[in-house]
Amino acid sequence: MNPPLVLDPAGRDRDAESAVLHNNSATRVDVLGVQAWAVADPAVLQSLLKDPRVSKDAHRHWPQLPEVVGTWPLALWVAVRSMFTAYGPDHRRLRRLVSGAFTARRIQALRPRIEQMTAALLDELATTPAGEAADLRERLAYPLPIQVISHLMGLPEQLQHRFRSNVDNVFDTTLTVEQAHANTEALYAMLAELIATKRAAPGDDMTSLLIAARDTEGDGTALTEQELLDTLLLVISAGYETTVNLIDNAVAALLADPGQLDHVRAGRASWSDVVEESLRHSAPVAHLPLRYAVADIELPGGPTIPRGDAILASYAAAGRHPGVHGQDADVFDALRAVKDHLAFGNGVHFCLGAPLARMEAEIALRLFFERFPEAAFAPGARLRPLESLISNGHRELPVRLGPDRSGRRS
Repeated sequence: MNPPLVLDPAGRDRDAESAVLHNNSATRVDVLGVQAWAVADPAVLQSLLKDPRVSKDAHRHWPQLPEVVGTWPLALWVAVRSMFTAYGPDHRRLRRLVSGAFTARRIQALRPRIEQMTAALLDELATTPAGEAADLRERLAYPLPIQVISHLMGLPEQLQHRFRSNVDNVFDTTLTVEQAHANTEALYAMLAELIATKRAAPGDDMTSLLIAARDTEGDGTALTEQELLDTLLLVISAGYETTVNLIDNAVAALLADPGQLDHVRAGRASWSDVVEESLRHSAPVAHLPLRYAVADIELPGGPTIPRGDAILASYAAAGRHPGVHGQDADVFDALRAVKDHLAFGNGVHFCLGAPLARMEAEIALRLFFERFPEAAFAPGARLRPLESLISNGHRELPVRLGPDRSGRRS
């Protein structure tokens, strides 16, 4: 058997890795010392994401968990107890408690608030001195999703910056085991502080609702205290990190090929087209750890994944699979007829926040390019990938804004 493909923890060679992953239904990979089957074929991946023989519960279905939980930097990704890692009835129970906050009506009700938040961030951007570059990741792509999820969760302002730093570290796959463990402890300390604050003074927010469910439902359907902590961690972290990358990648793609903006301005493409093509072209999560085979799974035209083996969903590679999107799969094209992707997952674990992320990105793109129609990459700009095999974005996004709609220049 060939040695596993060692995935770069700093995400520096994603395209080359994807090219290897495209050759097989599933490819043995090394993820920071843990072996898994990476799946990048969209049809095979979609099938596995919906297959009841595939679990996300490491405690029940991954025999290797006791060996790695104290020695693997990504242990938090697999050891948490929330709907992210639950299987079967436990998953249905936990998802039910969260899903009420993400109904179509509730999401649409947020639109005016998100537009106001975006407008305020663009006002701040407009103060950039003439000729200077603005880091759009830092000043738009980051703060907007953080403000939105903080609003939903009732996250106090004094905790927002601390949460951001620690959540960023969850996605940083270059940390040592010691650094990762210290970061996990800091995260749980902040979550405990948030819970104590909301127990003392509940508000009209999702954190207070989850605490109420934990404290008042005694029929076995509510959250355990650990599930409460891990559910808050899941919603807060997933609620903004992926949306940051979506906005970042979409802006970068449009600035790299201004003709794509021309399609939108001429009515040939919509902002929704841009968002969907960005999700296909640059999935915000490149690889998502982990899933586990509950039984031996024979893949069509490929290997058999043995029971108990780990499975890695390789979303970024799947989005650019030439077998589905042709030989120009690496090209961003808002007019592409088929923009199918799995960036938000599929099956029972499909991302509850997908409609919110799409809406945030569409609003941010529309208002930014209306306000700064001549925005361009700053001279000499070099886009560097995030140091992560999970999070797919840039460390910074340097942009020369140009004139805004009020006639001022930046």
